[in-house]
Amino acid sequence: MKNRKMNILYVFADQWRAVSTGFECNDLITPSIDAFAASSIVFEDAVSTCPLCSPYRACLFTGKYPVDTGVYGNCMTGYPIALSHNETTLFELLSAEGYNLGYIGKWHLDEPELNHDSDPVSGASGWDAYTPAAGRHGIRYWHAYNADNNHLHPHYWEDSAKRIDIDCWSPEHETDKAIQFLEEQDKDKPFALFISWNPPHPPYESAPDALVSMYSSKNIDFRTNVIGDVFDNHTGEPGIKGKKKLLKTTVDYYAAISGLDQQFSRLLNTLNDIGLEDNTIVILTSDHGDMLGSHGLIGKHVWYEESVRVPFIIRIPGVSHAAINGPFSTVDILPTLLSLLHINCGKMDGRDVSDYILKGESFLGEAFLSCYVSRDVFIENLKEHGIAPLDSGWRAIRTNDKKLVISRGYTADEAPQIFLYDLEKDPYELSPMILSSPFDAGNLGEKLIRHLKEKNPGFADWIAEVFHNL
Repeated sequence: MKNRKMNILYVFADQWRAVSTGFECNDLITPSIDAFAASSIVFEDAVSTCPLCSPYRACLFTGKYPVDTGVYGNCMTGYPIALSHNETTLFELLSAEGYNLGYIGKWHLDEPELNHDSDPVSGASGWDAYTPAAGRHGIRYWHAYNADNNHLHPHYWEDSAKRIDIDCWSPEHETDKAIQFLEEQDKDKPFALFISWNPPHPPYESAPDALVSMYSSKNIDFRTNVIGDVFDNHTGEPGIKGKKKLLKTTVDYYAAISGLDQQFSRLLNTLNDIGLEDNTIVILTSDHGDMLGSHGLIGKHVWYEESVRVPFIIRIPGVSHAAINGPFSTVDILPTLLSLLHINCGKMDGRDVSDYILKGESFLGEAFLSCYVSRDVFIENLKEHGIAPLDSGWRAIRTNDKKLVISRGYTADEAPQIFLYDLEKDPYELSPMILSSPFDAGNLGEKLIRHLKEKNPGFADWIAEVFHNL
């Protein structure tokens, strides 16, 4: 084989939390993922820089924080939130190195077409959009959509605005297309294929019946921090009422993950069958988690571990299994991956941890997390009070064992909140210290303030004003 460059198979699901794997929770049925983890590098402290679909994707593909990409919320109708087509991304960097690029599944980085056309030729509706070649950042093979949640009857676009409607559970269909892509590759040229599965993202009840039936005899236990009997979203949208409904939702969520396990197995088998297993780096991860009742919440967009901590499993030919402790954030992925491929990417916001991967060693450090206003009602409220969206929401710093959160909220009249969590002594985050100043957290507060002064001065100015010129 002439090709000496490693191929990339990057698979990520939507709204899949780290604790919902068989190797972390016995309630889950994920034998293929468990076996993959047992022979790969597992990051035990992988976190989403911004636990929301569009901001995560922009962070992942640029290595930049949301304040620099401008993608602070979901790409949604009524607002010009989108990743610039002129932004240099991981795709351009890989393309320049001769990689054949493929993207399959959910994109969610473009403005909805309805923002500019009331009757798009593509048939796109809601937050969806057909992405023409000029907006694909050099990706040659495209079988994708922007944003839609009909998992059982998905649709896609390729090289024209003609929509392709499919009657199949989306991860299964997308895996079919991925296998076709893999089987057609020239073994003398490297490829990088990205697969973005939408489940277990809601609607939870979209998991096929055959998957749900796998849990018919399972006794599902709620996490210790599942509190109350009403489970709404952190950002105010109504969620689930009652533990009975929450249990059904949990089963559906687990069933979807078991379905992803089956599809992931097909991908690994294909790599082995076509002789590419020993020349392909495989990554399995997700964009963010789901509260699933913890702290009385459902969904994402909040600082708790169920929302921010994600699976991140990477298999590199010739590198032994290891479980690595140390905060590994979305912005760290791009510089780390490019370093593993021996591609120079210059100075990035994130940290290159490739040496720790190759040595199988844990590390100390910190990850900076954030969420911003991402609902129209909140955006309009802040606009009335002259508050920029990028200066809203909450900011956090997470280390190996601590997490400090400063929350401004999503409306102009919310009271500030500061929480300090000891993740080692209080892993369910039930007993935070409630602080009156960020500097009550000592060095942790100082690091977060320094970071904000550099990357998000508007939020830092608000802190100085509220907490008296810190």
